[in-house]
Amino acid sequence: MLVEDVLTFMNVSLSHPVVGAAETSTGNLGVVGARFIMDGDEYSFILEGQWGFWQGGDVAFAGPGDLVYKPRDVWHTFWNATDRPGRLLEIISPAGFDQFFVELAALVTSGPVDGDAVAALNAAYGLQVDPNGTARIAAEYRLVTVPR
Repeated sequence: MLVEDVLTFMNVSLSHPVVGAAETSTGNLGVVGARFIMDGDEYSFILEGQWGFWQGGDVAFAGPGDLVYKPRDVWHTFWNATDRPGRLLEIISPAGFDQFFVELAALVTSGPVDGDAVAALNAAYGLQVDPNGTARIAAEYRLVTVPR
């Protein structure tokens, strides 16, 4: 078997954003094995539960072992699609945008959220927020958007 047959990354796109666990490639790297599933961008790897993903006008659902591609510069959001607990691993590669979440957490935990500070943080990272789109998706999928 040729190395190229084993060491391949998934061809993900908005038309095929979910990579099923069975669709991934594995390879033997000597003393360790590996699963090859992505190149650089933003992904959600589903650990538990069922998750919904809205991206560029389309909705996809994913479950445990699935990988969901979320390209940069395409408006997207995601949610736990059931009333049971769900867990996912968020992967952002190459690094950089991950710091947005670190800075956002600092704003949220420092007291009442300052809307201007959040807007400045969004602008610093080139993030566009669509409150109307978020509200529409939340209503359609009956999502809870504030802590109870």
